[in-house]
Amino acid sequence: MRTTAAHFLQALNSQLRHSSTTSKMKLLYPNSLVLDTASLQGFAPTLHEYDVHAPIPDALLDAEILVTWTNSAANLRDAKARMPNLRWIQSLAAGPNDVLGAGFDPRAVAVTTGSGLHDRTVAEHALGLLLNAARRFYEMRDYQLQGKWPGHLGGPQPDRAPGSFRTLRDARVTVWGFGNIAKTLTPHLVALGATVRGVARRPGVRNGIEVFGEDSLPELLPQTDALVMILPGDASTRHALAAERLALLPSHAWVVNVGRGSSIDEDALLKALEAGTIGGAALDVFDTEPLPEASPLWKAPNLIVSPHAAGGRPQGAEALIVDNLRRFLAGQQLRNAL
Repeated sequence: MRTTAAHFLQALNSQLRHSSTTSKMKLLYPNSLVLDTASLQGFAPTLHEYDVHAPIPDALLDAEILVTWTNSAANLRDAKARMPNLRWIQSLAAGPNDVLGAGFDPRAVAVTTGSGLHDRTVAEHALGLLLNAARRFYEMRDYQLQGKWPGHLGGPQPDRAPGSFRTLRDARVTVWGFGNIAKTLTPHLVALGATVRGVARRPGVRNGIEVFGEDSLPELLPQTDALVMILPGDASTRHALAAERLALLPSHAWVVNVGRGSSIDEDALLKALEAGTIGGAALDVFDTEPLPEASPLWKAPNLIVSPHAAGGRPQGAEALIVDNLRRFLAGQQLRNAL
């Protein structure tokens, strides 16, 4: 795929060089993010802001480059249907699900992702959810709202009691989906004293952390105090954590998901929470978002609901766009290309 993408870009560059000089190349950037457009000045394309929730204006339909961020599904479908000259889409999201869902084919239009732009924010959020779960901040807040003193959470406490998740020190944390976000998160976990193991499609050692294949999950899950899920959202990961694997976790283990909501079978998770067969869950992503008011997850015991807040602020977007713009104009391989 990468070789095909490189050939595609080389052919495109040749086509652009020989196109009519009366047609100026256009780059469309989203109004959903404040970009420092000064860093994009001086290149061949002219810059045009567009509304990510409205149809593309007729005057911009001949654009060759589209930068996307939190675009509505209708906006992307409109772009697919009415932008015949589109040659490259730079998504600022970590995954291109919305772009691909609109029908864009990476073999016809180059698609690049914002992988790397969300590593720090998502890692920080995952760490916060883990600390919330271990230190029971969510439970303290519940008591505060009732005007009650949660004495059982204060005063003398057992230190690292076996069969519990009350501290990251000596906690066994399994990170499932060991990519760039996991590599950013794990040094913080290690610094706090956790024992970290990774799970990915390919085993190995990455940044000093032993990473196991998914076939090792039956051995790893029973030895897990906290399971952090950072899986992408595709057919291969749908309901990756379902009843069978949930049953392998110890009754005190917590599940933290900052990847994609589709990777967890929410019905199976709800049953495990209600039965007390796992310690709790902290979810930043859900199958349906916003989480419907009628969802039973709102009332599930020991469940922390986070409103898809881990990312939401791509860091270094301008640098990525500029780097890929240079590559695009030179007919070179793009960063984060599908």
